[in-house]
Amino acid sequence: MNTAALSQYDVPLHTQLLIGGSWSASADGRRLPVINPSTETVIAEVDAAGEADVERAVRAAAHAFEGWKSTTGAARAARLRSIARGVEAQRERLAALQSLNNGKPLAEADIDVSDVVATFDYYASLAEGLDTLGETEVELPGTDFRAWIRREPAGVAALIVPWNFPMVTTAWKLAPALAAGCTVVLKPSEVTPLPELELAAIAMEAGLPPGVLNVITGTGPEVGARLAAHPSVAKVSFTGSTAVGTQVMKTAAETIKGVGLELGGKSSIVVFADADLDLAVDLIAGGGFFNAGQMCSATSRVLVQQPIAAELLARLAQRAENLVVGDPFAPGVQMGPLTSCAQYARVTHAIAEGCASGARLVAGGTPPERPGYFVRPTIFADVPTESALWRDEIFGPVLCVRAFDTEAEAIATANDTQYGLVATVVTRDAARGTRMAAALEAGVVWLNSPQVIFPQTSWGGYKQSSLGRELGPFGLAAFQEIKQVVRPA
Repeated sequence: MNTAALSQYDVPLHTQLLIGGSWSASADGRRLPVINPSTETVIAEVDAAGEADVERAVRAAAHAFEGWKSTTGAARAARLRSIARGVEAQRERLAALQSLNNGKPLAEADIDVSDVVATFDYYASLAEGLDTLGETEVELPGTDFRAWIRREPAGVAALIVPWNFPMVTTAWKLAPALAAGCTVVLKPSEVTPLPELELAAIAMEAGLPPGVLNVITGTGPEVGARLAAHPSVAKVSFTGSTAVGTQVMKTAAETIKGVGLELGGKSSIVVFADADLDLAVDLIAGGGFFNAGQMCSATSRVLVQQPIAAELLARLAQRAENLVVGDPFAPGVQMGPLTSCAQYARVTHAIAEGCASGARLVAGGTPPERPGYFVRPTIFADVPTESALWRDEIFGPVLCVRAFDTEAEAIATANDTQYGLVATVVTRDAARGTRMAAALEAGVVWLNSPQVIFPQTSWGGYKQSSLGRELGPFGLAAFQEIKQVVRPA
């Protein structure tokens, strides 16, 4: 472990597996390096779980399930609120750890910590309601029977989370799973396991019984695939690429278990000629360059109405050129590195392919000359709609800009994709905004708004972007089974 790099963040860190309430090494002693993407140096090593560790973790979760599901909603809510308070108490340290492991600027990491706190608090409030709403009588007029609908926890839940938003995607799954009464085996990304392990430590300090939360670090084939296939796992919730999500769904089908998938996107921001151009530039930059563009919700396809296309493109190019890229801990930095070497290779390859495709490069395109997985904000104009640059998810700070003439053309172009996660519309015309929100095939539509997300609403999309929904009451329902009970009146 590079203790010099970590000493200022109040370590040691947790680097072992959490199984049955205890931290332990992997069965075969293998370890995985964890890289600081700003320096390309190893900052820690974590245990690499294998088949025996998966078995131990699932067994521990299954053993703890009967006790946890029988607790009251109020008791589970108390644990969730304790986790939220624990995260608040370590806010600065957790934000710094995310920046160190993921590469996002500290200001962005701090937003993530706020989201984690809000999510656990929200599902605590829903858990309290389960004591009165977990069983609902159904009216059966004209019959001699009475019927109830019961909402019961699904069982052992396997949560497989990505590297782009450490702790946030975990909170979106873990909080509702625990609120519902499920026990959990969590597989963090092997790229960014450190924040997840610290969150697990906070959860244990909040009083979760042994085995209710188990965390096993390791690779997708060694851990994720085995969890998806395990017959004792009742629910798999996965966030990641569409390609891997497809494999998770195929594997889970062998044992007919519940599956929730949050996958890719290639979303559009549509800017009409009446838009506030300052607002439009802010929203485009936020939707494309926040977290270095490593968002499934990135609005990386920019559709701008013809009369303002040239001016908006010029302003956008200037914004990209002025955006400060660098060490996430340095003052004034607005964008950090990509999170891994593999992602850096994918994004730089996509940029090179874009240049070769005939698209016009108007900003960025070359990496800074420094260590780390840094990529400059990049903008292409006049991108052919049949090109990979326009159609494929890049997951990096790369925007593609095209002009349109009519509202109908904008709708058709935005909807012409295999994905349907989000969309943004920028217009001063409220009626047009309402029409666009109804016409766009997306699970979330922002009208003149940044990409704000609230635990009380929903998250997920159409087409190949999602299966199911997270957040809101939908997130809780994803970890519940429905039982009908009937008896004579």
